[in-house]
Amino acid sequence: MKSNWLILLLFVTGITLSGCMAGGSGDEEASSSGGEKNDLEEKVVVYSPHGTDILSDFQKQFEEEYGIKMEFLDMGSQEILDRVRSEENNTQADVWWGAPQVNFNQAKDEGLLQEYKPSYADSLDDLYHDPDWMWSGTSITPQVILYNTKEISEEEAPSDWDDLLDPKWKDDIIIRYPLASGGMRTIFSGIIYDTYKDSEDPKEGYEWLKKLDSNTKEYSANPEIMYNQVAKGVGTLSVWNMPDTVQLAEEKGYPFGYKIPESGTPVLTEGIAIIKDAPHPKAAEAFYEFVNTPEAAKLLAEEYYRIPTRDDIENLPAWIEETDIKPMDMDWELVEEKSDEWMDYWDNHIKSTDKDKSDES
Repeated sequence: MKSNWLILLLFVTGITLSGCMAGGSGDEEASSSGGEKNDLEEKVVVYSPHGTDILSDFQKQFEEEYGIKMEFLDMGSQEILDRVRSEENNTQADVWWGAPQVNFNQAKDEGLLQEYKPSYADSLDDLYHDPDWMWSGTSITPQVILYNTKEISEEEAPSDWDDLLDPKWKDDIIIRYPLASGGMRTIFSGIIYDTYKDSEDPKEGYEWLKKLDSNTKEYSANPEIMYNQVAKGVGTLSVWNMPDTVQLAEEKGYPFGYKIPESGTPVLTEGIAIIKDAPHPKAAEAFYEFVNTPEAAKLLAEEYYRIPTRDDIENLPAWIEETDIKPMDMDWELVEEKSDEWMDYWDNHIKSTDKDKSDES
């Protein structure tokens, strides 16, 4: 193991060189990211749903930069929340990297997170961080209308949510079974909330979903089935998230294009947080900063199709820079409270059972 003075030297050097840790090299930024604190601990433990490709990539970079060990556990967002709850009195992890804001809000309400305001806080819109800095956003995931470019031209493709209800699209829409998909639940909840916010009645949203059901050919059991059905032309339309749509088109050659709904779209914010009573708090802060540098944001955008929340990242891929995203105004706390009720109603009173393929392999 390297000596403490060498660890400190590596840490301070890593922060000051080219603004690596915070997009700048000023003393204020260095201080806010732990640059003038005591030595880092010997390791940092990270819980994340980002997958082994991203986690292994950043593990290698972080360990090379700081000379300390990064350990990670790759599991789903809800699994992480459950695990952090179970470890509340014996905290094992330092950083929770990756989950929709609703999961972090739950953790905050339960007192599971530690306040931390990062050095790059000024680059984050208020939409993309907790007001008390219990978590902050790392990337955003807008929801879009996906279409088969071999079957539908850009001019013909629906431009807004209501366009999907046009009778001409009957049996052209393939939808991922919503109850098993966080993204689809968000889209359906956003549609209901759009009128619920004024009327406090989901009836109009339910009527909208009934009309969508009439045009839907099937509710696919998993994303891969949905992708294949749309790609083959079994259906020509779907609703999905923007990054996945771009990645499937660019890396796998799927004939996918997309439209961002003109009236606004639900935008999920992926976040990061330090866990309360983290065993390695200084290393946690260093990692938090490291994975949100401009360099990291560009890497995540270029290699992993993540749209950064920071507004000071330059030379991003064209599909990000040339896209105008209008976030739907949503009370996420209320949506979280009502989502199960709304989805249960959809499942039992709206969904056409003959279109439900969720139980098929």
